[in-house]
Amino acid sequence: MDLKESPSEGSLQPSSIQVFANTSTLHGIRHIFVYGPLTVRRVLWAVAFVGSLGLLLVESSERVTYYFSYQHVTKVDEVVAQSLVFPAVTLCNLNGFRFSRLTTNDLYHAGELLALLDVNLQIPDPHLADPAVLEALRQKANFRHYKPKQFSMLEFLHRVGHDLKDMMLYCKFKGQECGHQDFTTVRESTGSVEGQEGSWPELLEPVGEACLLGRSTAVWADVEGEQGALPRGIATPDVLSCPPPSWREEA
Repeated sequence: MDLKESPSEGSLQPSSIQVFANTSTLHGIRHIFVYGPLTVRRVLWAVAFVGSLGLLLVESSERVTYYFSYQHVTKVDEVVAQSLVFPAVTLCNLNGFRFSRLTTNDLYHAGELLALLDVNLQIPDPHLADPAVLEALRQKANFRHYKPKQFSMLEFLHRVGHDLKDMMLYCKFKGQECGHQDFTTVRESTGSVEGQEGSWPELLEPVGEACLLGRSTAVWADVEGEQGALPRGIATPDVLSCPPPSWREEA
């Protein structure tokens, strides 16, 4: 006679999920899948477990979405200084010489230096020049029957260099208007660049503005040259620059 397990005896064996729940370290699951009939305690544990799992999934999805949105925060610290010396302001024209002021004698002595003539006093690459400028250059560079005169580089720089009186359209500092008479002419040792440096004795007092990265927030100037103009109210690093530390100490 074969011995077989009766259905009543098989129902007493725990299911695989009950075995897993009782051996798992996951908190609360062993109180849900227990041996025996369904009770209120098991229902409460099931509700708490499902609610906690749902809250975890919601928070996790929200954090993942926030991460992939690449949020960023820009922090700016502003320090107000109560006492600063007004920085030097240098106005330099990239074109160091005015073509309209050049004479035949200037071209004879300094034409090669200005890259307007070659070593043979001839116009290099005339096909690249503007027709109007080329015609004026040809007239000034006509050395036929020309007798050169004495040439002074210092006089040449003063005469041909740019004049701030013609360049400056508007200047204002701390509510006071300023003009070309408030500037002094300075040049590099090579004499190839001319600029204007601010020298307001009555304005050299502690102010609240600062000069940062070559840009001054205290001065707004209009500068106009032969080859173009800067827009009004725009201060660029090429136009406004801070002085070296030695200048600040001497001032």
